[in-house]
Amino acid sequence: SKRFSPNRSIHKTISKIKLHLIMKKTSIGLSLLLAASSLQAQEALTPEVLKTISGSYENTPADKALRNAISANSLKKLALNQENTATPDTWFSTSVNSSGITDQKSSGRCWLFTGTNVIRARVMAQNNLKNFHFSHVYLFFYDQLEKSNLFLQGIIDTRKKPMDDKMVEWLFRNPLSDGGQFTGISDLVQKYGLVPKEAMAETYNSDNTSELTSLMKRKLREFGLQLREQSEKGASQKELERRKVDMLKTIYRMLVMGYGQPPATFTWAPKANGKALSEPKTYTPQSFYQEVCGGEDLNANYVMLMNDPSRPFHQVYEIDYDRHTYDGHNWVYLNLPIEELKAIAIASLKDSTMMYFSCDVGKHLNRENGMLDLNNYDYGSLFGTTFGMNKKQRIQSFDSGSTHAMTLMAVDLDEQGQPKKWKVENSWGATYGHHGHLIMTDDWFNEYMFRVVAHRKYCPDSVLALLKQKPVRLPAWDPMFSNEM
Repeated sequence: SKRFSPNRSIHKTISKIKLHLIMKKTSIGLSLLLAASSLQAQEALTPEVLKTISGSYENTPADKALRNAISANSLKKLALNQENTATPDTWFSTSVNSSGITDQKSSGRCWLFTGTNVIRARVMAQNNLKNFHFSHVYLFFYDQLEKSNLFLQGIIDTRKKPMDDKMVEWLFRNPLSDGGQFTGISDLVQKYGLVPKEAMAETYNSDNTSELTSLMKRKLREFGLQLREQSEKGASQKELERRKVDMLKTIYRMLVMGYGQPPATFTWAPKANGKALSEPKTYTPQSFYQEVCGGEDLNANYVMLMNDPSRPFHQVYEIDYDRHTYDGHNWVYLNLPIEELKAIAIASLKDSTMMYFSCDVGKHLNRENGMLDLNNYDYGSLFGTTFGMNKKQRIQSFDSGSTHAMTLMAVDLDEQGQPKKWKVENSWGATYGHHGHLIMTDDWFNEYMFRVVAHRKYCPDSVLALLKQKPVRLPAWDPMFSNEM
């Protein structure tokens, strides 16, 4: 027998521990290697991964019946909650009288109809008119001419930058559009005035703007390239701007051919039942705005209020190059929590003053009864999943943004003064929705309303103080505003 040696026993024990650790480390390494290999294999839709995914679909009789229904029908019809299809409750505790439904037809001019509808309601009330409409094509003519100048001057201003510069790229991607926002209304009205519908009638192309707008965009891009080429050959800024004026003559001709020529003067008298209430008078568009429409300074008296939870509240923002005229104002707004914005809107409606309002109108809209309600459609049950993003997440992921402008005209308040539902005057004709109006629940308002334009007198002092701060400047291509209406 061997003698017992404590040292020898300790060394044997240590050796076993080392071997165990080496084996364990090797095992961990192999596991990590296999896991990495497995992850790498799942980067692409390999046959194995595809088999795993496709195997999750059970293809039960219920699935088959649902698949047959979904594949052969409109998703919106199948997801419609029948309990929400009844005629909506049309009682509103606070409402401004509607000035009559307008129709923008197949054009993107909702911003123009909405902005002038706010002015129109006041003109009708002040002049005791039951029926009155502005000429939308008049102001739109100058909007398109001004935007063309804005683009061409922008090309001149950025002529030293390369074609792949972000601003140059944005200009060529967006030389012109028929969309817009309230700042465009205020700048255009202050500069060009307004005219009644009788002074300049709508045309087919003003009701259907896409064709002419597309051709003008193509021509403007061509002109933009020519200006850059002339700059590279040594043309001065003054020479380029003289050339720009010649280019705008072509644009002006295209506008006249499509929309008619704006009147320099016109004769008008207020009417009731087709009869003049006073002797007709000759106006210019500017004098008509001053004398008949009140001549209010829209830029000075109105503020744009936004609810965008993806950015800090109580901050003023300015969108670079988001304007309708080169010598006009960029879009500036104050971002507010939803409850503060609602309080201002309610104060305005209680004083019988409509507001410019914009939202993501396509979300949860029942076109048959004109209701905007989060419970209108249940797509989750249809596909066996959920759609759970909140407003901030929808904005951040490009799922939601302002798409349409309307005129906010009514709110229904409960006994505590809290809103239950809201109503807007739309510009899609009198037969759309609820007699030309849309009604939204307060929950929908929270999720898909983005901004209102309110008179300063309805804003508390705390809000007016915030408007004095220096705006945070956002780029023209910010996704929240690239398709604004």
